[in-house]
Amino acid sequence: MTQIEIVQGDITRLDVEAIVNAANTSLLGGGGVDGAIHRAAGPQLLEACRRLNGCATGDVKVTPGFALPVRYVLHAVGPRWRGGQSGEAELLASCYRKSLHLAEELGVKSLAFPAISCGIYGYPLEEGCCIALREIRAAIGATTSLERVVLVGFDAETCAVMRQCLALC
Repeated sequence: MTQIEIVQGDITRLDVEAIVNAANTSLLGGGGVDGAIHRAAGPQLLEACRRLNGCATGDVKVTPGFALPVRYVLHAVGPRWRGGQSGEAELLASCYRKSLHLAEELGVKSLAFPAISCGIYGYPLEEGCCIALREIRAAIGATTSLERVVLVGFDAETCAVMRQCLALC
């Protein structure tokens, strides 16, 4: 049975096979989680991302982890929050679904997610976490290679909301 964990900390230092990057459409780095992952992975990640020619919102592309302690980085481009009437929920759900599907294709046993779109992109944290958990539970309810899925919050507030959603959503 797949285990879901909530962890406070730095996603770039986790003991997992793959991490999901809350990327922007260029895939060339940015702030927050995206910038931290690019800095920790080293310049090879930027070169690999350049060859991917960007990524559409709601989609996911994969690179090696390079200097990170992971095999893969799954770059998921979440939506910017525009009030909830512009398809944001479906685009965010797509990021989680496609990340989980890609992890399955890669044979990944452990995968870590940040709160995609819930930082600088402004997605409401509680709603975003509930979408994440709904998609994770749907994926692990089906046949999956995943043994462990970790939701990572950088701070205590994010982790508290993640734990609340784990219990309620």
